[in-house]
Amino acid sequence: MRVFILAVFILALSVTSVFAQRRNPEFVLHDWRVLRVVDGDTIEFEALWVPRPMRQRILLRVYGVDTPEKGHRAQCPREAARGQAASEFTHRVLSNSRTVHALITDWDKYGGRVLGDVVLDGNISLRALLIQNGFAREYFGEAKQSWC
Repeated sequence: MRVFILAVFILALSVTSVFAQRRNPEFVLHDWRVLRVVDGDTIEFEALWVPRPMRQRILLRVYGVDTPEKGHRAQCPREAARGQAASEFTHRVLSNSRTVHALITDWDKYGGRVLGDVVLDGNISLRALLIQNGFAREYFGEAKQSWC
């Protein structure tokens, strides 16, 4: 039990230090390896700074956007198809980029993910690409609009 409490404490300090950097006018880009694209607006990164035995992974939700749901979470077949397309777009742009960096800004309101953006090739925002290419809408916590 003591080891678990210590691990949680160390994780909290590590994550707090990551978020404390956002107060600095110069945002810190984290060079973490992409493990997978969960959906159009959520990416899983390797987080070697998380102490073992906890999972050394972190989910980043792109802040300020909403992409359609895919699979069983979609409310209609049209949303599922658009959600799959958004996921494939995100996977494609990450795969075709020379560099991929995570820019963390805060915790997600559900607590299991972090919010931020993914910066591609030094200056391209995944958030902006999703919106510009029609795979996402701006979203800041208000009631979501249907994709159906």
